[in-house]
Amino acid sequence: MSSRSEILIVGGGVAGLALATRLGKTLGRQGKICITLVDKSFCHVWKPMLHCFAAGTVMNENDRISFMSQASGNHFEFWPGEVVSIDRAKREVTLSPFNASDGTPVLESRTLNYDAIVLAVGSCANDFGTPGVKENCLFIDNLVEANAFNEKFRMELLKAFAHTSNLDIAIVGGGATGTQLAAELHKSLEIVDPVSLHAFGKEPPKLSITLLQSGARILPAFPEAVSAAAQQELERIGVNVRTSARVAGADQTGFILKDGTHVPATLRVWAAGVKAPEVTRAYGGLSLNRSGQIQVKPNLCSVDDDRIFAMGDCSFIVDDPLPATAQVARQQAIHLAKHLPAWIEQGKEVPSCIFHNKGAIVALGNYNGWAALPGGRVLGGGFMRGLAARMGHIMLYRKHQVELYGWWRGLASIFADRIETFIRPQVRLD
Repeated sequence: MSSRSEILIVGGGVAGLALATRLGKTLGRQGKICITLVDKSFCHVWKPMLHCFAAGTVMNENDRISFMSQASGNHFEFWPGEVVSIDRAKREVTLSPFNASDGTPVLESRTLNYDAIVLAVGSCANDFGTPGVKENCLFIDNLVEANAFNEKFRMELLKAFAHTSNLDIAIVGGGATGTQLAAELHKSLEIVDPVSLHAFGKEPPKLSITLLQSGARILPAFPEAVSAAAQQELERIGVNVRTSARVAGADQTGFILKDGTHVPATLRVWAAGVKAPEVTRAYGGLSLNRSGQIQVKPNLCSVDDDRIFAMGDCSFIVDDPLPATAQVARQQAIHLAKHLPAWIEQGKEVPSCIFHNKGAIVALGNYNGWAALPGGRVLGGGFMRGLAARMGHIMLYRKHQVELYGWWRGLASIFADRIETFIRPQVRLD
């Protein structure tokens, strides 16, 4: 390898940005290795918060991390764009042309060389080829989509105010994203309630939310006790939870179920299933599973190419599949940050990455929350409405900020957020 090796990280999500930051602070600072991060957007957000951005209960302007700022402060480079092909023989990637928001060309197609490439392009919802879903449904897989949903939600809410009509929303997918989005949307309208009396001189419209889950229970990754308690809590606040409801299609008026039932909905959200982005199929013929995830060895190295690694939601460990969660992605990023330097500098093989399950948390807005800990223990619900679990969910997010910013900037960011809550509206109104 050359004296100045090139590590290319594709995707600035939880795993990608953490890896770029950690490697930049060590090898990048020393000038031994050039670390380059590539992402389609200019900023990072914590994906487990996307449902809050979509509902408008969190102002994402204050929760974005600029890739350019993060790169300049942590000794790595950043280039906007999407990797659309990988030439494994030449060890180079091709980036698609980059256009402004109005379509004006800004950067032409470019190529970047690499000695090692780490793919961390995340995942998206899987529509399983269901007719009408792509054309008639909204998704919240990234910040752009979350903002687009929030815009439509606010406009449909305004229309409902003006016409004194109800607003029907249907969400497909009873996993963490779908259940938490249902709760946050209800919370959003609850916050707007007193505002609407002054702004519009009338009560807010009735918000009808239907959560459709194809399986027998929501939150299937959690213990049955959590699923039952979460469904009870959602129904208590007015969400219509329908399990064993398989969606056969979608149109402009709602969803059609397998049994022929039509579920009317002005806004239709698809939050079911997980698959890798379609672009992974253009990555140099790498072996993929049926969901498009890149097949890797236990050490996160591609089964086809020792210079290509994949981590997070876009990867699939053939011998030991792991769930597509932020916890898994973070641990894999830490593992590669620890062992890639020796692989680059000394040719030492990266050891297997051992996942340590720390449990999982689901928080239904301010209403309730649960933590499923290893060993089957469950915390949450009860008299305190899952306060510890809800606070734990917030603390995970704050920990993520501190890890990227460092202690002082991270704490300053948290303090700034707290100050702004006294100034700005509690929910996005415009």
